[in-house]
Amino acid sequence: MIGHPITDFTAPEQRSLFFDAYQTAMAAGEGRAPAMEMQRADGESVLVEFSLRAIEVGGEQLVFAIGRDVTEQLRTNAQLMVSDRMASVGTLAAGVAHEINNPLTTVTANLEMVARDVRRLATRLAASADFGDIDAALQDAREGADRVRLIVRDLRTFSRAEDDHRGSIDIHGVLDSMLRMAQNETRHRAQVIRDYGKIPLAVGNESRLGQVFLNLIVNAAQAIPEGHADSNRIYIRTRTTAAGSVLIEVTDTGQGMPSDVVKRLFTPFFTTKAVGMGTGLGLAISHRIVTGFGGEITVSSEEGKGTTFAVALPAATDATEEPKKDVPPSVATATRRGRVLVVDDEPAVGRTIRRLLSAEHDVEMTTNAAEALQRIIGGAKFDVILCDLMMPVMTGMELHAALTNAQTGHAERMVFLTGGAFTPAARNFVDKVPNARLEKPFALQTLRALVNERLH
Repeated sequence: MIGHPITDFTAPEQRSLFFDAYQTAMAAGEGRAPAMEMQRADGESVLVEFSLRAIEVGGEQLVFAIGRDVTEQLRTNAQLMVSDRMASVGTLAAGVAHEINNPLTTVTANLEMVARDVRRLATRLAASADFGDIDAALQDAREGADRVRLIVRDLRTFSRAEDDHRGSIDIHGVLDSMLRMAQNETRHRAQVIRDYGKIPLAVGNESRLGQVFLNLIVNAAQAIPEGHADSNRIYIRTRTTAAGSVLIEVTDTGQGMPSDVVKRLFTPFFTTKAVGMGTGLGLAISHRIVTGFGGEITVSSEEGKGTTFAVALPAATDATEEPKKDVPPSVATATRRGRVLVVDDEPAVGRTIRRLLSAEHDVEMTTNAAEALQRIIGGAKFDVILCDLMMPVMTGMELHAALTNAQTGHAERMVFLTGGAFTPAARNFVDKVPNARLEKPFALQTLRALVNERLH
């Protein structure tokens, strides 16, 4: 590069930035050129900032310029901005999910109770009435509400971007959640084929790995033009490698990529998408997340034949089998009529729980945790306290601490109802205390089983 004008290595459209700084330095004594794209001798593009100062050497007026490669600094700043934006969106999404879960709890629980009562009524009046259409309508409503429940749960999982907790992760559960979130991208472009093998739990973090898999699934979808979804495929395969790692492959039947593009895929800011369609950071961040968990992410592609991304993660040492699916709890008959206190700032949630349990138990409710505390300190006795975790004025966590200090024996009888513990303090609290937790929206059978088990 020695002996060449600096502008020989500067993008033509950016040369004016250097010339402007040069003229400023000649006139004012110093100048500064913002980051310009330049081509290094090895062919790589870098971003360079110039500081210029006018000097005199042997009576001749010159400009002394120092160029500084700021490529990595700007990339890091851009990644921090993306991470900060993700954290903000995650906080908002978690809050929205929490607010949705309260009314959703009343909808699902009341639908379940009405459906149960309709079936009982139909049995009694079988000879004189047909409840088939009503039952079918209720079933459709319950299925719709359950779809909303799954969407909210997936949103909550993905929104915990600031949570760096590492543990044993059910990969199939994370994949299913991200496939639901990406459904709007995939449904018009390809059929999704799940080819799940028997795999152990993997080391990782649900939200972080969710970010990786969502990015890979969306990329796979966008590699396939819209339309003709019946003739295109996105394959999600899982298996255990010979070394014992958990392998996840995302394969598309899209247009594929040439080898020179494949080599640069994990480079920050490199993107094959149109302007405005991507930042070029998705795969770079995914690479950082996977390697941070001790894993590896690779890609293979052939033009015209599609692309495969492979993510290998270490298996959790405490898990050798595929996780078991949730099984609905069996409901034991209550051995006695208990006293239940419901503490929830949503009156509809309290009324719903009272309606669900009143046949077997005496249920009281309040929307104020401080009022609940006064009742108990004043001598009221309860067998079970169903308490919302996040409430204004006084939270369920604060009520638990107050009851612990009061030593009435009621702190141990608390069951926390949560629509998503979306603050670090709340997540830390539920991880530390041994009390049971019930996620909103909950099923009638689950609630009855939990209460009756505590009265047994």
